[in-house]
This record gives sequence, structure tokens and C-alpha cells, in this order.
Amino acid sequence: MKSESATIEGVLTHVVYSNEENSYTVAKLKLVDEYKVVTVVGNLYGVSTGETLRLTGEWTTHKKFGEQFKIESYASIAPATINGIERYLSSGLIKGIGPVMAKRLVKKFGLKTLDVIENDIESLKKVDGIGEKRIELIANAWSEQKGIREIMIFLQGNGISSAYSAKIFKVYKNEAISVVKTNPYRLATDVIGIGFKIADQIAQNLGIEKNSIERAKAGVAYVLQELADEGHVCYPYEELKNKCSELLEIDGNVIENALAELERGKEIYVERKIKGNDQSPDEGGIVYQIPFYVAELGVSSRIARLLEVSFGREIKNAEGELESVQKQLHIKLAPDQVRAIRNAILKKMMIITGGPGTGKTTIVRSILKIYEKLGARVILAAPTGRAAKRLAESTGREAKTIHRLLEYNPQKGGFGKNESSKLKADVIIIDEASMIDLILMHHLLKAIPETAKLILVGDIHQLPSVGAGNVLKDIINSERVEVVQLKEIFRQAAGSMIIVNAHRINNGEFPVIPKPNKKEDLFDFYFIEEEDGEKVVKIIKELCIERIPKRFRFHPVDDIQVLSPMHKGSIGAANLNYELQEALNPDGAELARGGRIFRVNDKVMQIKNNYEKDVYNGDIGRIAEIDFEEQELQVMYDTVEVSYDFSELDEITLSYAISVHKSQGSEYNAVIIPLLEQHYFLLQRNLLYTAVTRGKKLVVLIGTKRAIGMALSNNRVQERYTMLRQRLME
Repeated sequence: MKSESATIEGVLTHVVYSNEENSYTVAKLKLVDEYKVVTVVGNLYGVSTGETLRLTGEWTTHKKFGEQFKIESYASIAPATINGIERYLSSGLIKGIGPVMAKRLVKKFGLKTLDVIENDIESLKKVDGIGEKRIELIANAWSEQKGIREIMIFLQGNGISSAYSAKIFKVYKNEAISVVKTNPYRLATDVIGIGFKIADQIAQNLGIEKNSIERAKAGVAYVLQELADEGHVCYPYEELKNKCSELLEIDGNVIENALAELERGKEIYVERKIKGNDQSPDEGGIVYQIPFYVAELGVSSRIARLLEVSFGREIKNAEGELESVQKQLHIKLAPDQVRAIRNAILKKMMIITGGPGTGKTTIVRSILKIYEKLGARVILAAPTGRAAKRLAESTGREAKTIHRLLEYNPQKGGFGKNESSKLKADVIIIDEASMIDLILMHHLLKAIPETAKLILVGDIHQLPSVGAGNVLKDIINSERVEVVQLKEIFRQAAGSMIIVNAHRINNGEFPVIPKPNKKEDLFDFYFIEEEDGEKVVKIIKELCIERIPKRFRFHPVDDIQVLSPMHKGSIGAANLNYELQEALNPDGAELARGGRIFRVNDKVMQIKNNYEKDVYNGDIGRIAEIDFEEQELQVMYDTVEVSYDFSELDEITLSYAISVHKSQGSEYNAVIIPLLEQHYFLLQRNLLYTAVTRGKKLVVLIGTKRAIGMALSNNRVQERYTMLRQRLME
């Protein structure tokens, strides 16, 4: 039986748990009319402790936790007591007012404090420490909160979760309601986190016809973007039409009309016949978003041109240079390494690929020595900040991210280095090249001088790029570029079970599990068998808190990284972050924002490139300070402190546990990898291989042998629709 709907009011006193993905929150609410604290559960986005909330929902009884109030909708209301007003203003919700200033304001204005801020803000000057600048800060923040609340009421009136109101307000400010009413489909492209489905729900609640051409066009654009997020550069026309028709539940003729309009408006490109195309099973051709079509043509033509133009600084005695560099570095190169370096000397463009321990770093160092001796300008770069840092450490030379190398300008949204302003370089070496997507490769090639040499280094067995395309694999399969594949594991690397098992996994073989002995020898690879998800979580916490730090002298936060195949579920990254935060950093100043909790000393990761702050996707740091008065949070990355406004916190996430995809290009002293059958749809050989190769000194697998077996047997990497290989072959 369903309980009757109820409404309660109270002060939010504490956030117990919050899921950063969907804003599902468990919190404590002190009821206004009673001396009683109740547990509330549901979506609570954009609220802070100290706020007075009116919640609509129903009372439920949880088997384990007892009585709870399940939230259906909520609104923030002005607190009615002096204590409530002080708590509300102390929460950091209003920029310019922290705990100290909140106390002064309430002492001065009492119950009229909020009314003064609303209607007579100049009177705040009567309070010590408040001048013109702070009044302006408070006025802007107060106006923004009012705007967000108006949007919350409007959206809830149209059946949409209030979780998206702050995001919408941030993009459109005071025009938000007008934009939503006029063209709700704009939300799908303009507001991060609001996809077509949510925009479509709003549109239909506002009365927009199901068969309207605008809805069909927005639906096509949404499906194409979803496909791009899955890695596809293009998609067969008929398959796309059917996908859109099924999603939108409208006739295929309407989709065809929408595709035709998008093509006429140059928002998509339909390539109807491609010679030698073995990926287009229909006569309708292949559909591209315009940027991907331009990039694919650009990459193929620029690689062809790079191969045609001769190198500006030819080396006549390759064998002599090979002999010389071995003496300089006091090494004896293996045959494949010799072949790789010889090709780097003789060929205009080449690819070096191989797993861990196969000598890629030695090859790069040798190439550097040879060309630097000749006075050639050599540039080193990698797709991510972590990968660039590793490259710099292994070579002793400066290495940049590709975006920094190309002088990306966030204000202009473009690159300073391009076809009009080329890189000043003779040799460009790019590490972790498997991570480069099509768009980034296009921008890189535009900036490379035609007389320069390009060397790509990577591991094709790792997960493909997060962005669309399969660039490294396509170039290799085109057979237009010289490729050296390294397979030999060198003696010093062969002593590592991590490296031995990485190669076994890559070959589809079960990893070797060392057997514990009485001597308590320390191995670098372990497997703990456990099939119960809750017990796996418990073991992970024990490993991080006690077992690994005690046995291996690793720091529980700085040295140990948990890598999960997925975000959701009991052993997904989201829940593991909550559990590990509570275990490793339970106390200290905390901030609840966007359904998430951040505490001083929390381990966090930057999840998008921010060139203004000079911090990049995948960078991991620790929260150093939370300033409620200035509404800023400080994160220490290595030796650099970066400041985030509270409105920018969607750029960081807790990173005690991260997805395997997010770990690409990085290495950690110790990694813990949970692997259960509940991950079955994500269990792939290249995912397990990528996860294991992230560990430098220790890898611990926790789960079942069956789950490992499922991953090993699944080598069917999802094919991505891309025509780069065919274009290069032509």
C-alpha cells in the first residue's frame, strides 16, 4: 500500500550520504514544529546545512534504518528563528557571508536580517567588516539564490526534478525561465548534465507536439552525440534513422525530414558513397556531425602530406648513430628496439607500440639523444597532465599536454598553434597516443610543420580514447605508416608479476597468483577471492586503512588508488568514494554542494581540462581549505594550490576510487581492483589490462575467478564507426 502524501518543514542539520551522480541524499532534518530530528531521503540538489526546507513526500519504513521521509519535491523557505537564520547564512550559501559575519548580522538585525538583505542591503554597512565590495558580493549571491529558487518552483510545476535548476540558472541567469519556455531543447546542448530526455520531458509538459520537426531535429542531434560519446565518429544513415525513430516513438518519415533539414543547415554531413567502405551496410550512406567529418578528412590528408614531404634534417649514417647512442647510454638494445630507432631515423612518421616492460622509454631516450646531438628541435607531449609528467620524469626533458603545446585559449575556444602558426619543431614525440581522439589529432596535425617528423608511442591494447575515434588503431591498420610492435619483456621487468600478468591478461591467459609462504615475502600482485559485494567493500576499506600501509609502508590516500570498472553499484566508484571518505577522512570542515560532500583533506580529481587554472582532466590533489566566507575551496596539486569558487565544484570529484577509464595515462604505487560478475557488461580484456598496468609497485585484485575469466574471454572490443583507415588507404 502506498502511503499518503505529506508535507514537513525543518532545518537541514546534517548530510549523512550523498551520491554525486544522481544527487540522491540521506540527511537529517530538525522539524520546525517539534523537537524531533528525522531522516529524509531522496534528491536534494543545491541545498546546504542550515537551510529551512519544505519537503513534500511520504513516510516509509526501511528494514534496517527505520522511519524515513521519502522526498518527492522540496523548496527552500526563509528560516523563522534567529538560530535558523544564523545557520542558514553560515552555510556558505551566500558568497561574502561566513560563520563570523553571519553571527554579526544576526546580532545586529535579529529576525529582520533576511528582510534587510532583500530590501535594504545598504544597511549592512552598519556591521563591522562590510564595505562596498562585500555588499556587491552578497547582493549578487542573494539574487542568484532567488533566481535558482524561482526556477526550482517553475520546473517542479512542470514535473522536472529540481536537481537541474542550479545548472540551468548558471547558464542562462535571469533569462532561464524565458529560454525554457521558448525552446526547451536548447537545454540539451547548452547545459551539461541535461540531456535530450530531460529537455524532451520539459518540452512535452509545455505542450510541444510529439511529431514536431524541432523535436525530431533535437532527437537526431542527441542520438548523434550519444553515439559520439560511445566513440563513433559517424553512423550508418538507416541505422541512425531507426535508432531515432525508436527513441522518439515517431515515424521514420519525420526523422528523414529532420535529417534533411539538419543537412541543409550544415549541422550534419551525409556521405552517400565511399569507395572501399566495408562499414556501411546500406545505400543511405554515413552520417557525420560536421566537426567529425572535417576532422577525419583533415587527419587523413595531413598524414598523407606529412609522409610525402621530406624531412628537413636527414641523418646519413643511421647505423653509426645507433652504435653511438648505445655507448652514450651504456645499454645494449634488443633487435626490436634497434628497428624502432632505425625507423625513427629513416621514416617521416612512425608508431612504436608495446606493453609495459618492453623498452618504450629506452627507445624514446635514445631518439632524443640522437636528434639533440644534431641540434634538432625535439618536442615531447602526451594527451593528459599525468602522462606528460610521467614522460618528463622518464626522459629528464620538458613534456607538455597536447593542449598546452598547442596553446589552447579557453576564452577564444581555439588553439594558438595551428596551420597559420606552426610549432617550431623538427621532431615531435607523442606518448600515450592510444588516448588521442580524432578531434585532438586533427588540431595536433594542423600545427605540425610538413617538414617535421612525427613519432607516436602507445599501447594499442589499452582502452581506446574517451573521445570519438580509434585513431592509433586506424593509422596502424591502414598500413600507411611504419609500425614497430614491441613484444619482448626485458629481464629487469620480467621479475615483476605486475608486468608478467599484464602480458598474460593481454594474451587471454589467467594471471599467475603468488602463493603466500611462511617467510612472508612481499609480492607485487595479489588476488583476494570474494563474491559478496558488501564484503568486497569491507575488504577494500581494510586494505586502504591498515593492511597495505602496514605491510608495504604506502600512504593510505596518496599511494593507494582504487580502480572500479563502473560508477554505479555497491563496488562502483560513487559508493566506494562515500565509504572510503567516511573511513579515511570522516571529520573536519565539510561542504555539502550539489548533493555531494567535500571535506578538508579529501582526495579529489579534476575531471575536465581547465587551462586558466592550469589543471587538467585526471589531476589528483587534496582539499587544503574550505573558505565559506569567500565561497572558495583550495585544492593542493603536488606543489601548486588551485582555487575553486563554490559554483565551479562540478569540475572536481572525490577520487579515493575512480573509474578505470579515468586512470588512463596515470600510474599509482598501489592499485586495488574490484572485479565481480555484476560488472559483466563492462568486463573486457582491455579494461582489466589497463587497470593492472596502472600499478607501479602493487596490484590487488578482489572478486571472483569467474569474473576475471569473463574479462579475459571478452576480447570483442566494441567497434567504432570511423572511416579514417579507409581514407588513409585511399
